[in-house]
Amino acid sequence: MSLFSRLFRLVWGGDVDRALRPVLAVGLMGSIAGSTLFPFLGIWAIKDLHASQTSLGATYLVGAVLSAVVGYAGGHTSDRVGRRPMILLGWGFMALVPVALLLIGPHVVPGLVLMSLLPVFGSLGGAADQAMVADLVPPERHEAAYASVRVAQNLGVTIGPPLGGLLLIGGHWNHLFLGVIPLSASAITIAWRYIPRGGAYAPAGPPQRGSFAVIVRDHPFLLFMLSSVFATMTYVATETLLPISVTTTHHLAPAAWGILMVVNPLFVTVFQLRLTRWTANVPASLKLGIAMPMMGLPFLLLNWRGTAPVIALVNFTFVIGEMLWVPTSQAVVAALAPPDIRGAYMGVFGSTWSVGWALTPFLGLQVRDNYGDASMWMCVAALGVLAGITGLVAARGHDGQAAIPSPT
Repeated sequence: MSLFSRLFRLVWGGDVDRALRPVLAVGLMGSIAGSTLFPFLGIWAIKDLHASQTSLGATYLVGAVLSAVVGYAGGHTSDRVGRRPMILLGWGFMALVPVALLLIGPHVVPGLVLMSLLPVFGSLGGAADQAMVADLVPPERHEAAYASVRVAQNLGVTIGPPLGGLLLIGGHWNHLFLGVIPLSASAITIAWRYIPRGGAYAPAGPPQRGSFAVIVRDHPFLLFMLSSVFATMTYVATETLLPISVTTTHHLAPAAWGILMVVNPLFVTVFQLRLTRWTANVPASLKLGIAMPMMGLPFLLLNWRGTAPVIALVNFTFVIGEMLWVPTSQAVVAALAPPDIRGAYMGVFGSTWSVGWALTPFLGLQVRDNYGDASMWMCVAALGVLAGITGLVAARGHDGQAAIPSPT
């Protein structure tokens, strides 16, 4: 067995569907490129462009709103022109961002515009990418397939930020942008060479109906989207609210938080597929009903004590719920979506992430500023419970479609 094969089996825990491997390769390389650049752009905007915090906050908000709209439009278009063109278009624009960052120099407005466009470009092909997973593998393998893609993306997240830190040694931002260019170029090159034009389980032809009218009448799907907004807001709390709280209220050293933060994607990389297999026979609705409260309720422990072991316990419990939630929710959406407009459904589903990213920092910090950390974490816990209840109700009746077979 080759070294690559050993590494592949170590990370993914076994073979994955061969048709899915190009998607994994693009997802891994794209995740490395994105996570090498994106975590540092806020620092770059403040320190190098001297942008105000208000302007930076508005940039993130505009990017989230635009990406929500573009996510649906990209998915809708992929139902008509195919997944591959939209995936290539999205990655192509993403590859141009570091080049543009080099060209604009220390100009504030162009820099903030590019920052706001980065998530928009990501969402342009994101729905097509998720829909292609369902096009390539049979319905009973959807959850396992989405778990495999998530492992690739999290493996990239464990590689990208340290690489970005190395590129920034000496404080030269152009070194970071130059370093990201070959990574982004590799992602679009792999996509161009290996992403297929169709799949064995893709619809036979373009839809003969509009997707919007179908979606607004699909009440179980709309309820599931509400659940997804609640769940995403709970998830985003770990990315935006938790670091602020633990390093200010609980006085955890930023370096210690950085170590705890990296544990999450590492844990997902190693255990996501294994946990998916272990819970193969658990109904999707029950998994969602358990997973989402597991993500929200642990934050209440911070109202008791904010020591490093307690923060680590919160992260550990959260990541188990997260690993149950993400691939299960993607499989449920694939089950709810009519095959001919699957891309549009995935686009709406992806837009819930943009809503979560837009609302969580704004509302959470407002609650924290006016009522304190304890009230903020009570709100996050309540969101997790609401997400679990609504997700369980919306997914009932689709458990069989979103399940994976027991491993043999």
